[in-house]
Amino acid sequence: MVDKNQATKTISLDQYGIKNAKVKYQLSSQELHNETLRKGQGTEASSGALAVNTGEFTGRSPKDRFIVKDDITRDKVWWGNINIPFPAPMFDALYDKVTDYLSEKDVYVRDCFACADAEHRLSIRVINEYPWSNMFAYNMFLRPTETELEQFDADWLIVNAPGFMADPEVDGTRQHNFAILNFTKKIALIGGTGYTGEIKKGIFSALNFILPVDKNTMPMHCSANVGDNGETAVFFGLSGTGKTTLSADPDRRLIGDDEHGWTAENTIFNFEGGCYAKVINLSEENEPDIYHAIKPGAILENVIMDENGVVDFADTSITQNTRVSYPIYHIDNIQEPSIGHNPKNIFFLTADAFGVLPPISKLTPGQAAYHFISGYTAKVAGTEEGINEPTPNFSACFGAPFMPLHPTKYGEMLSKKMKNAGVNVWLINTGWTGGPYGVGSRMKLKFTRAMITAALNNQLEDVQYVQHPIFGLQVPQTCPNVPSEVLNPKDTWKNQKAYDIQAQELATSFKDNFKKFEEFANDEILSGAPNGK
Repeated sequence: MVDKNQATKTISLDQYGIKNAKVKYQLSSQELHNETLRKGQGTEASSGALAVNTGEFTGRSPKDRFIVKDDITRDKVWWGNINIPFPAPMFDALYDKVTDYLSEKDVYVRDCFACADAEHRLSIRVINEYPWSNMFAYNMFLRPTETELEQFDADWLIVNAPGFMADPEVDGTRQHNFAILNFTKKIALIGGTGYTGEIKKGIFSALNFILPVDKNTMPMHCSANVGDNGETAVFFGLSGTGKTTLSADPDRRLIGDDEHGWTAENTIFNFEGGCYAKVINLSEENEPDIYHAIKPGAILENVIMDENGVVDFADTSITQNTRVSYPIYHIDNIQEPSIGHNPKNIFFLTADAFGVLPPISKLTPGQAAYHFISGYTAKVAGTEEGINEPTPNFSACFGAPFMPLHPTKYGEMLSKKMKNAGVNVWLINTGWTGGPYGVGSRMKLKFTRAMITAALNNQLEDVQYVQHPIFGLQVPQTCPNVPSEVLNPKDTWKNQKAYDIQAQELATSFKDNFKKFEEFANDEILSGAPNGK
């Protein structure tokens, strides 16, 4: 791993159209930390981590994500509101404007990899306007050895210019910010936003196209870990459902927290070299691994600190989406390299704010594909402007904004791999119990951990199951270290008639959402729908 002073080495960016820039190549994490402080672009937290404010954008901007429509993508990409087409000539013109903007500036360049499996490895050159953006790339991508750097040849290029503002009328964007993928030129072009997540999600989106089409490998928006028995567990879930928290298990080795591939040989490999975790309400007691990873080398985003640099993780006055990025080696118990075998359990995580879904249930292959394509969780009041009560949120494959192909393609791949590998698939509700948001309470983390541990230890194999009358899910009636009354959601409601009404409403939301997929789904997938009418 390379993390020492390499500032003496430089490279030319003329081939990319960036002229006379002061290129700072492959700086160490500490150097980039210091550069950020020197430029007044960040402060140091009491933990030694770097704290930055990403500016206007504190999250992704899905409506400003585009894919260049050309011969490679025209007939393969699932075009629409998620994958928005962008004309190739307009991309070329905008790229030239961005590279002209970066010319004669300080520019930070990093060579790195994505994909821990050498057979699938992608070489990436990242060009950043800001030092902390380059430090994020150091944290989140795989770090080459010195030998690998000597013979480095980039497959893809990321050009990241947060200070460049597009002119929508001239440049063809929706507004001044943009994130555009060009599969022919193998470029991710990002401008007008300082939110670092656009950098990693650009490459994730690219791999979500490349791996199924070229490698017969399933890309997954998931976390993964492995036990001492060599069995791998995979955790799917949208932001806020516990994907990072639940995969950081002190009794299991972490493979990765967000993006993975599943090969034809049943290998699970991490795309990344780091973690990007939410820190809202973070505590040492509930999430010790993430809490202790916040140290020199980590980057905190949009948090509030006091005059001594102490972070108030409960303060969301800038955003609910407060974050930390850190290299994966900040976690003590990791799998090296970030590759697992023998996948045995898959967990779909949902934060059901309606308090309807069971805290744990077992899925058939058809149900697994149906729920995977649905990608359900719920938004609660206050998380987004205009959200005043719980709202169903469906994101296909638990990552629709990053999936260029039709969701049923990924669903069919999952169903086939499930059968071939003989995996169990579980739906885990990390959301509300005893009623909906505002009435019930959030499921206790210790109960969720106990349910997952029981599934991993095969302790739910011989227990009694009852089929949920509306969703058709198999619900275990006992689970070690979990009160039995917690397992059946209807029993936790004071008004059981109100539960039935709420459950039927959620089932209808599932069916209404799935209508756009029905004509592409096979009979097995369709059989996984709720029984509710």
